[in-house]
Amino acid sequence: MINFNYETDFTLENEEAITIWITNVIESESKKEGEINYIFCDDDYLHKINLEHLGHDTLTDIISFDYSLGNELHGDIFISVERVKDNAIDFNVSFDDELKRVLIHGVLHYCGYKDKSDVDELLMRNKEDEKLSMFHVEQ
Repeated sequence: MINFNYETDFTLENEEAITIWITNVIESESKKEGEINYIFCDDDYLHKINLEHLGHDTLTDIISFDYSLGNELHGDIFISVERVKDNAIDFNVSFDDELKRVLIHGVLHYCGYKDKSDVDELLMRNKEDEKLSMFHVEQ
């Protein structure tokens, strides 16, 4: 089950379409959907989590906590809407496209993809692009 929670003044306009897409992405990776909670927040909220849980004194767009059991994906994905907006400007993409990239980035981590090395980051970006194209096909 995909759940959306809001800790800031933001609401997804298309929760149902996003849910279907995430479910399809999970299935495309031969995984099972467990309980995945998206928590939309602001920079301050996510910065506090970053400090308290990861010891990082930096702003970030996403932090995911993976509670998966085998092939069944479970976790909490925190997304700073402020960071996504700023990143969309920096990367010269629409807010919606950047938001979808971040939404699926967390799920891809649960599927086993990493992004700490250059090689892993390239694979993650390719997977993000592949999964983003699935959203457009589904619409």
